[in-house]
Amino acid sequence: MGYPTKVQLIQRKESQQWYINFPAAIAQGMDFTKGEDVQWTIADKGHLILSRNQVPADPIEIKKKPLSAPKSTA
Repeated sequence: MGYPTKVQLIQRKESQQWYINFPAAIAQGMDFTKGEDVQWTIADKGHLILSRNQVPADPIEIKKKPLSAPKSTA
């Protein structure tokens, strides 16, 4: 599921500022906080990767089960 978002540009005499806003559902689902520091990395011209400097703990601990070996039919 995606969330369409427009890129915004504020053009001033001597500078430009570009903005991409997160929909509230994304920000809340990721537990972002006001003023949080993040880092953008360009993967390629079609993908940006947003990384967090500090990741909050998951609200629920999920235990992963080891893969079981396939059962033999012999």
